[in-house]
Amino acid sequence: MPMRINVPPLTRLLLGVLLALSSLNFGIAYSQWVKRHRERPAADTAPLYVPYLTLVPQLSIFYPWAFATATFVEPNILALVLSAATILYGGRYLERAWGTTELARFVLIVVLASNISISAASICWYALTRATSTSYVTIGGGVAVQSAFLVAFKQLIPEHTVAIAKGIIKIRVKHFPALFLAMHSIAALVLGMYTSTFLAWSGFFTSWIYLRFYKFTPDYTSAATGRSSGTRGDASDTFAFASFVPEPLSSPVAVVSERIYAVLMVMRICTPFSVEDVEVGNEQAMARSEAGLPTTSNGAGGRGPIRSGGKREEAERRRALALAALDQRLNAASSRAQAQPHAQHQQPAAAGLSQTSETNVASGSQDPGTEGDHANR
Repeated sequence: MPMRINVPPLTRLLLGVLLALSSLNFGIAYSQWVKRHRERPAADTAPLYVPYLTLVPQLSIFYPWAFATATFVEPNILALVLSAATILYGGRYLERAWGTTELARFVLIVVLASNISISAASICWYALTRATSTSYVTIGGGVAVQSAFLVAFKQLIPEHTVAIAKGIIKIRVKHFPALFLAMHSIAALVLGMYTSTFLAWSGFFTSWIYLRFYKFTPDYTSAATGRSSGTRGDASDTFAFASFVPEPLSSPVAVVSERIYAVLMVMRICTPFSVEDVEVGNEQAMARSEAGLPTTSNGAGGRGPIRSGGKREEAERRRALALAALDQRLNAASSRAQAQPHAQHQQPAAAGLSQTSETNVASGSQDPGTEGDHANR
């Protein structure tokens, strides 16, 4: 029986919105083009605007809903296919891992923050340079969501390996955000694609800040450690800002990011992580690595590890991580168990010594009186 893929409700809704708004934008733009060429048959290269669907910095102030709809309007079929694949596969996994409400909140925050920031940057650039090419540019597409989904996968399964071209190229998930940003930065320098590059970087920063400091993270180890059911943010070392760059650059990036973080703490914009927060975050990262992402088939109906194409090294790496975490927890539990009987043994011994000393003192205080009585007798 062939495997039937089940698409969760929010992912299905986002796919429908993407297809509907992109088709509507294409139809409106095509009708505008036909009307323009009927009125002016000569060649006209002026851009076509649909400000009530896409984001146009100088005009979208009158259409505030465009800050949300612009992300789901793609300008061409290739970008539409890429965005649809991102929502189908990425949204489906994240909705099963986080739930419908949390995924909706995540997408909404990324979409609004990215579109508002690029609109504000375009207006500021126009105020400085008076270049209408930036203030009347059409902004749309799901680049910010694509960047944010890669950051989310970096948090969930950083050590998972993706095999490309029948295993010739192997890339770990934790390297995808850096590769994505590098590709868009190169495209901005070579092809002048500054809008998509800005969206990629804003989606990266918005998603990382939200996941690092604000998202409520369930505690998958609460049953073993007895802690509360969740924490705010992700203080794990594997999700620090320096972990997104290659290892040779991680040390200088860590120094710069720590100084910026210290300034933000002084300004009371961010709250510092305690040692316990970091430990809990590392335990949760280990638990996520052991659990994997939800399965995509309808028969599983729950959480399960991502299939890695039968790669034995991936299973061995996860098994080693799980054994290391189990060994650490067992050592901590045994040390606590040994410390408690030892403390309980010391308390009765100390009590016995105190009673003996009190008896000796009492007997010593009675000896002179006894000797006096004998002398009198």
